[in-house]
Amino acid sequence: MLLTQHNINTISSDLVNKPTASSFFYPEKILQFGTGVLLRGLPDYFVHKANQQDLFCGRIVVVKSTSSAGADAFEQQNNLYTLSIKGIEDGRETSHYEINNAISRVLAANQQWPEILKSAENPDLEIVFSNTTEVGIVMSEDNINDIPPASFPGKLLAILYRRFIYFDGDTDKGLIIVPTELITDNGTKLKSIVTALAKLNELPKEFMDWLNTANDFCNTLVDRIVPGALSPAEHTKTCNLLGYEDQLLIMAEPFRLWAIETTSQRVQRRLSFALADPNVLLVPSIEKYKEIKLRLLNGTHTLSCAIALLAGFNTVKEAMQDSTFNEFIRLLMQDEIGPSILSDTILATDVKDFSSKVIDRFANPHLAHKWESIALNYSSKMAMRNIPLLKKWYTKSSEAPQLFALGFAAYLYLLKSELRGERYIHVINEKTIELQDELATKLYVAWSEPEKIVHTILSDIDLWGEDLTKLPNFEGTVTQKLQQIIEEGPLKAIELSSALDNKKV
Repeated sequence: MLLTQHNINTISSDLVNKPTASSFFYPEKILQFGTGVLLRGLPDYFVHKANQQDLFCGRIVVVKSTSSAGADAFEQQNNLYTLSIKGIEDGRETSHYEINNAISRVLAANQQWPEILKSAENPDLEIVFSNTTEVGIVMSEDNINDIPPASFPGKLLAILYRRFIYFDGDTDKGLIIVPTELITDNGTKLKSIVTALAKLNELPKEFMDWLNTANDFCNTLVDRIVPGALSPAEHTKTCNLLGYEDQLLIMAEPFRLWAIETTSQRVQRRLSFALADPNVLLVPSIEKYKEIKLRLLNGTHTLSCAIALLAGFNTVKEAMQDSTFNEFIRLLMQDEIGPSILSDTILATDVKDFSSKVIDRFANPHLAHKWESIALNYSSKMAMRNIPLLKKWYTKSSEAPQLFALGFAAYLYLLKSELRGERYIHVINEKTIELQDELATKLYVAWSEPEKIVHTILSDIDLWGEDLTKLPNFEGTVTQKLQQIIEEGPLKAIELSSALDNKKV
């Protein structure tokens, strides 16, 4: 039996939560650009959750940029899909299923642009969601009269201009634009491109004024791992468990966060779906949440990645099953990263709460996050995520951070490569890892003098923006940790760390 609105009442499994009958008849309040799994697993999840509590009472029209072929599964299933939420929450494994009916229609821009443009005339429309990947929010010299305009900002401008014309510049008919693209200041950048396109298309001053005063472009931060479709075997198993077939079934981790930057009462009033989940945050600034995520989640990944690979672990969940590695992750966040980022806005309770959730996320048995994927562009990640963190550490301590130094030493050792043709590879326990790193050549050359490797790399101002050998005892500590990794292996090097020797629990 295929999941459809007609069949939904025949589903008897008590494992899955079904939508309320009334939620199928809510008006279309959101126009969404993108059908990707992040949108379905996070924003659309929050909208659905709010609808089930009668807090938002609105549905979503989805715009798909590619051909209409991809919309077929949505059409066949009346836009219903199941979200399987699996992982660890508060230290306990959890699993549950939701049939989401937040989406009312899926329209293909290349074939149905006039119908999409017509949605701008909907008086109930209030919000725009988007996730068009990082390359979606870019300037393109679109003509908004094209069918359709080429870029996402061009399409959005066409929608806004049609709405302005249709409602005769009514300031109550502006939209709240909430992008989820993973770029810094996504709302601000989108607005600047839309404004530039409006000028390029020589739209009237009255529209420019309406664009600025009646519409809100919000910067946002999204955080949830949504791997997407299950493996064929897991898909079949889940469908058999639930008693129906779902071509759109996707999985997400329990953790979820959507921070939306606003001080506007208009935005807060229209984004009423935020009331359904405490993990939707309408806040004056999202900088705090960006910093916490970048340092505690991404930074921890980067500092632990080489250690995990050198120890022979393939996935994050596999590494977290090792008690020594698990303890390293916990203490790295608790004793070094956390204290480094404390500020007037980031409190010790914030660090403790997020760190415990990172442990849960890393240990999720249903996610196969590969360390080799995390190691892509390793050097640039180290420079962006961790070197600023190191500098913050030294504003609060004159001692070298032991676990940070160990992570950095492991990074150096992982980048000790062999050159095979044009490929830089590192062989670990008879397993070959191809190093896809922009600094692979530089590290390869530097390792020709192994006794100087730590000084050569740490002193390279072009890499880090300053000479890291000037930091008190950092060079000596990294050198010591590197020697321990080479002689004893990465896990033994963790155990030899004084931080762990003194704090074993």
